[in-house]
Amino acid sequence: MKVAVVTFPGSNCDHDLYKAAQQVGADAVFVWHRERGLGGYDAVLLPGGFSYGDYLRPGAIARLSPIMEDVVEFANAGGPVLGICNGFQMLCEAGLLPGALVRNDSLRFESRDVRLRVERTDTLFTSEYEDGQILRIPIAHGDGNFEADKETLEALEDAGRVVFRYVDVDGEATTEANPNGSWHNIAGLVNEGGNVLGMMPHPERAMEEILGSTDGVGLFTSLAASLAATRV
Repeated sequence: MKVAVVTFPGSNCDHDLYKAAQQVGADAVFVWHRERGLGGYDAVLLPGGFSYGDYLRPGAIARLSPIMEDVVEFANAGGPVLGICNGFQMLCEAGLLPGALVRNDSLRFESRDVRLRVERTDTLFTSEYEDGQILRIPIAHGDGNFEADKETLEALEDAGRVVFRYVDVDGEATTEANPNGSWHNIAGLVNEGGNVLGMMPHPERAMEEILGSTDGVGLFTSLAASLAATRV
């Protein structure tokens, strides 16, 4: 599995994502945002951070970087694309995912572990998890509040495109468990084709026991297994 880790000015989770991909046996390659062409890659990973200092809106300027034209083309051709935190924001700004990530309800930068409930296990990114499994994954964002108009939100829920949801210790999607005010406690969602996933929590920071959790491993092993299956 050869994956592109796209790096932008202000990215700060690119090395974490690079190491997470390597941990599951992938050949990870850094791709600078001004480079062009994603031929030969099996998946594209957009890391977290503060691209272009989050000026205008998080991800709004990065969406205009040359490589994003290729990311959109890659995704539209069915290639797996994972956007984490700032990467999720880029996917929304690029139109690959609906809605927008806006300021947290608390108006503060939130950095802590949260619990996520796995809502679907039939995606490229979640096949190694169990349906309803509760994960402990860290967050680190100031603009993680997912919003969309009512029609879009209802369509997302009806189509089962919500993959991860913020929950409490009992696995309930409560207001108290929601760290940013995101509608319906949405923490991660996929596009209609199921090949593009955006999520605010950082699975690449939950890959080793020394970091406090290994609950992020399943996302990367799922992607590796899904790609391997297409080659059989």
